[in-house]
Amino acid sequence: MNQPSLIPPSLDEIIPEGHIVRVVNEAIDQIDIDKLIQKYKGGGTSSYHPRMMLKVLVYAYTQRIYTSRQIAKGLRENIQFMWISGRNTPDFRTINRFRGSRMRGVIEDVFGQVVQLLREMGLIRLENYFVDGTKIEADANKHRVIWAKRTAGYKSKLEQKIHELFEEIEAVNEAEEEEYGDKDLEEMGNGGPINSELIRERMKEVNERLKREPGNKELKAAEKKLKKDYLPRMEKYEEQEKTLAGRSSYAKADPDATCFRMKEDRGSEKPLPLPAYNVQCGTENQFIVGFSLHQRAGDTACFIPHMEHIQANLGILPVRVVADAGYGSEENYAYLEKNQLENYVKHNLFHKETTRKYRNNPFVTGNLPYDPQTDSFHCPGQKQLTFLYTKKVKTDNGYLSQRKVYGCEDCSGCPFRPKCFKARGNRKITVNPQLDAYRAQANLNLRSEDGIRLRVQRNTDVEAVFGIIKHNRRFRRFHLRGLDKVSTEWGLVCIAHNICKMAVR
Repeated sequence: MNQPSLIPPSLDEIIPEGHIVRVVNEAIDQIDIDKLIQKYKGGGTSSYHPRMMLKVLVYAYTQRIYTSRQIAKGLRENIQFMWISGRNTPDFRTINRFRGSRMRGVIEDVFGQVVQLLREMGLIRLENYFVDGTKIEADANKHRVIWAKRTAGYKSKLEQKIHELFEEIEAVNEAEEEEYGDKDLEEMGNGGPINSELIRERMKEVNERLKREPGNKELKAAEKKLKKDYLPRMEKYEEQEKTLAGRSSYAKADPDATCFRMKEDRGSEKPLPLPAYNVQCGTENQFIVGFSLHQRAGDTACFIPHMEHIQANLGILPVRVVADAGYGSEENYAYLEKNQLENYVKHNLFHKETTRKYRNNPFVTGNLPYDPQTDSFHCPGQKQLTFLYTKKVKTDNGYLSQRKVYGCEDCSGCPFRPKCFKARGNRKITVNPQLDAYRAQANLNLRSEDGIRLRVQRNTDVEAVFGIIKHNRRFRRFHLRGLDKVSTEWGLVCIAHNICKMAVR
């Protein structure tokens, strides 16, 4: 170790051929980074080249190194990092700024070019698209969470206190009491909801009265309570509702993250919901072809936004879509039909319909005989369930579904009633003819020879990708905050995964 060397060794001679760092270098060299370069305004001191920074980040993610400080340490101490960076040593702040700011809005373009590279190499063909979702924990404290129900409860109690205070203020002025009688003032909304703007208006009125009655202690106390307590609290609750935007919760450290129940065991019988993001991914041959991040827990409502995101990024849609029962809704089936995509998406009754218990149960809605001439069903008690009305149901994405409701005129005295249903009155059933038609088509596809093969392949395709990322590469928690930055980080994870798969093919 103390032997002197006249000629410094070349790092290129030390790194073997076929090493993952060489694959990363070659892959990123083939990518057009003009959109990334446009992020630099110019001027000032020279910047580290964005292509070098991108190579460093992608290689770090292939090596399960995710924090900026650990990446900076690798640039100082690791031969592979030294080689791919050209012995540049940006500090952790520079790395984090590049990842969180420079890469924002560019990661989809870089990822799309990697996917295009995979297509040119013949590794994917965008034929079979296996889609699924998983929850990745956000970088936020699970004990510092704003819950929508609590905010609504606190706000309701505050509104009640403000109503009582307004009544006290009105009781002070006898002239207004004679003019308005028992009614509230118009500014009070006649007992309706109270907001911060209404409180400010009432404060102005109180201040005008105080100018006329500077010695009125009750008005002074009311003005102080409105200004110091009620108005700040109301503004806080309104800001929380604005941030929630219809969600059930959000984390204080990362307001874009929503609390979900995670599958991972956290060492307790009933773990608390954790701030997280719903990550939707589509794969082919275990390569990640598309991804998107969402703030809602269910996969059903995320499917169409995910597919639209893929089409906007890649410019095309896959030939056929394979998914589990979490995506089998009428809205999603209609989207597949509209875009002429082959439907291999399960529904919630796909496996249940094949069980002997379900097939032999004559009381199940799906097993009731239907008469198209009279548009009615017949129950095992030989009673007729006639059409009553049509109800419309709108999904979170705005899709309007029509469902037909049928009912029996009289179920009293029927010997099958205890087995037929448990509700009061007469039995009613809800039927969705359009969804039933979509399900029938899905059953036909899924139970075909190709469908059986694709169903088996789905388990080892997209599920295996999540296992590799979360277990093998130990990426279970984001290191950045905010939906945009988290999307950038997941994009780096996907690029690193694809290049690792590329290296072993």
